Amino acid sequence: MPELPEVETTLRGISAYILNSTVTRVHIRNPKLRWPVPSSLPDYLLQVQFSQIQRRAKYLLLSCNSGTLIIHLGMSGSLRIVPVSEAYDKHDHFELCFANGKALRLKDPRRFGAVLWTTEAVDQHPLLQYLGPEPLSSDFNPDYLFKYSRGKKVSIKQFIMDSKVVVGIGNIYASEVLFACGINPKRAAGRISKARYKKLCAASKKILCQAIKQGGTTLKDFTGGDGKPGYFKQELLVYGRKNQACTQCGQKLKEIRLNNRSTVYCTQCQK
Repeated sequence: MPELPEVETTLRGISAYILNSTVTRVHIRNPKLRWPVPSSLPDYLLQVQFSQIQRRAKYLLLSCNSGTLIIHLGMSGSLRIVPVSEAYDKHDHFELCFANGKALRLKDPRRFGAVLWTTEAVDQHPLLQYLGPEPLSSDFNPDYLFKYSRGKKVSIKQFIMDSKVVVGIGNIYASEVLFACGINPKRAAGRISKARYKKLCAASKKILCQAIKQGGTTLKDFTGGDGKPGYFKQELLVYGRKNQACTQCGQKLKEIRLNNRSTVYCTQCQK
């Protein structure tokens, strides 16, 4: 699944092509995504210009005078900028064409993505209303995490992957962050000290910033908005490295399942 760095990379890749360019066509090729794509979208979007494109968690928010288009890439989705004349791919389900001759296409083989519309304040939308702070913001800090985690018996990995706690830290980066700060992913969130939460916050910000800088992780189904894959995969130290040697101590890395998600960690370095 595309994670925060991949979505941020997508935002940066598509913005220059679609900001302040007039929408000339809205093509819903398959409305059956995670939620039905509103059939009324052409009524709202034709001849408008997006004045702002933002990311909130893993949602892309394309705003114009009349409302906000909300896009989520789901499990396998990607947004690409292509010439309007380019042939469609089998899994191109949604397209916006612009006066500059470019098209923004959502490709989503598994159809778990979403294309929605709201005319209300976007932060009050049901999908965004209860989201936690952004991990790169000042609101995500040791004091906040320590206070929020008190009494929590859920594992620390599940805790930081909960979007109500903090947004955008998915399976890949949760594994990498916990390895970087030496925390066992099975440890209860309520048993983590404030000093360790300080390390966790710092590691989260550092690793996510590195991933964004390098273009996001190269995932099987992800391609950046500019057509270039991410390059952070070469930096992954635990995710996807089951039974390989730990880069710190040389011990074989162990894989377990936490909340039905694959988790690789070092039993020697992570306590």
